[in-house]
Amino acid sequence: MTKKIDHFAFLDRSREDPDLYPLEVRTSEFREIYKPFGADDAAEQAARCLDCGNPYCEWKCPVHNYIPNWLKLAEEGRIMEAADLCHETNSLPEVCGRICPQDRLCEQACTLATGFGAVTIGAIERYIVDEALKQGWRPDLSQVRTRPWSVGIVGAGPAGLACADVLTRNGISVTVYDRYPEIGGLLSFGIPDFKLELGVMRRRREILEGSGVHFKLNCEIGRDIQANELEKMHDALFFGLGTYKPVEASLPGIEKGGIVPALEYLIGQTSHLYQLDLPGFPHIDLAGEQVLVMGGGDTAMDCVRTAILQWAASVHCDYRRDQQNMPGSPREVKHAMNEGVNFEFNSSPLQLIHEGQKLTGLEIVKTRLVASKSGRARPETIAGSEQVLPATALIFAFGYRPSPPGWLETLNISTEEGGLVRMDKRLPGQTSNPSVFAAGDMVRGSDLVVTAIADAREAAESIIQHLEMQQPHLKRA
Repeated sequence: MTKKIDHFAFLDRSREDPDLYPLEVRTSEFREIYKPFGADDAAEQAARCLDCGNPYCEWKCPVHNYIPNWLKLAEEGRIMEAADLCHETNSLPEVCGRICPQDRLCEQACTLATGFGAVTIGAIERYIVDEALKQGWRPDLSQVRTRPWSVGIVGAGPAGLACADVLTRNGISVTVYDRYPEIGGLLSFGIPDFKLELGVMRRRREILEGSGVHFKLNCEIGRDIQANELEKMHDALFFGLGTYKPVEASLPGIEKGGIVPALEYLIGQTSHLYQLDLPGFPHIDLAGEQVLVMGGGDTAMDCVRTAILQWAASVHCDYRRDQQNMPGSPREVKHAMNEGVNFEFNSSPLQLIHEGQKLTGLEIVKTRLVASKSGRARPETIAGSEQVLPATALIFAFGYRPSPPGWLETLNISTEEGGLVRMDKRLPGQTSNPSVFAAGDMVRGSDLVVTAIADAREAAESIIQHLEMQQPHLKRA
C-alpha cells in the first residue's frame, strides 16, 4: 500500500536541528559539535519538504543536488537509494552535509524559510550518507567500461577528489598526488575537528581506493616528481592546488612579532591532534593567551573556536563591519558567541602595541557603515573613538590568494596577473595547455568547498571529452 503523502506536514512539525553536545563538551573536546540525526528525526524533518515544482533549494546549490528527491527517499527509509542519488551530483556529500553554509545556500532558498523554518537539508544529507556507509553502501561500478587512458591529479583536496570520482566512474585510470600524508587538503588540515573530523575523510579515501583511485601521498611535484615527467606519465592532468598565500596586513608594530598565521595555526593543531608531525607546521598552543582574531569569514571562526578549545585566557574577534555584513556563515558566528568568543564589530586596526618585544594589544578605531558606489556599505572611521584591545597573540584571517608554483610555466600554463590560472575558452576547466585542466580556488580564488566540487566535476567531463576527441573510437557507449 502506498504511503499517503501529507502535503501540510510543515504545519504540524517545526524545523528541528540536530542536538548539540553540551557546551562543556564543545569547549573542551575537538569533536563534531552536532549529534547525528536518527532515522525517525531524519524522516520527520524530510517530511516537511513541500516538493516544490521548481525547487529553489536545488538551484541555489552549486552542484544542483536532487534535494527534494532524496528528502522523499529519506522520509520513506530508502537510505541506499537516497545515497545513490546524493552521489549522482556530489562526490563528497557527507562533507557538504557537515560544512556547507546551508544557511546561505539551499536552506536559505527553501520555500519554508520565510515563516516556517527551512527544511534541515544539511543534517539530513549527513544522515543519509553516514547511515548508508554504515550499512555498507559503495558505488555501483558494475557497468563501468574500462578505457585505456590515465589522468594524473595534483592535489587531494575537494577539487581533486571530485575530479577523480567522476573520471573513475567513467572507466579512466586515476592517480592522485598530494604533499600531505592524508587526503582532503584543507578539509583534513584546515578545517577543525569540531566541524569535520579527520575520520570522515579517511573513510572517503577507502571508498575512492575501492573504486580504483590510486593515491601517492607525501609526494610533492617539483621535489619528488618533476612536472614534465608527470606530463609524460599521463594522457591528461588536472590541478586542484587551492590557495595558500595569506592576505597580509600592513600595520605599525607588526615587525615586532606576536602574529600567529591563521592557516599554519589550524594545520599545526590538526597535525598535533593526530600526531602527524607535518614539517613546517608546528603546534601553536595559545593556552593562557589573550587571543585577538581579525576577520569575519569562516577561517576567523575556526581560529577563535580553536583558541577557546586550547583554553586561551580570552578570545576576541575584531571585524570592521557589523554582524549582518560578515562574510562567514551566521551559524558559525552563533556557535562562536555561545562558546565564549567576544566580538568587536565596526572597528578598524591602527597599530600593534608592544612592551619591549612582547605584544600587549591592538589599537583600533570605531567605524560606521556608509553607502558606496559598489552597493556594499563601506566602513568609515569615527574620529576620537580610538581604544586599545588587549592581545598577546594576534591572528590575521583575511583570506588567501593564489600561490601558483613555478613549475606551471614548464607546462606552458598561463596565469592571470593576480596568480589565478587562466582558463581557455575551448572546454570548461581547460588551461592554456590543452592537456591540462584545473578547478577550484586556484582558478576562481578562495571560495566554498561545494563550488570547488562543482567546478571539478565539470572539468572532469571536459577531460573525458578531450580524450575522446583524441581517440574518437573510444567514446562512451
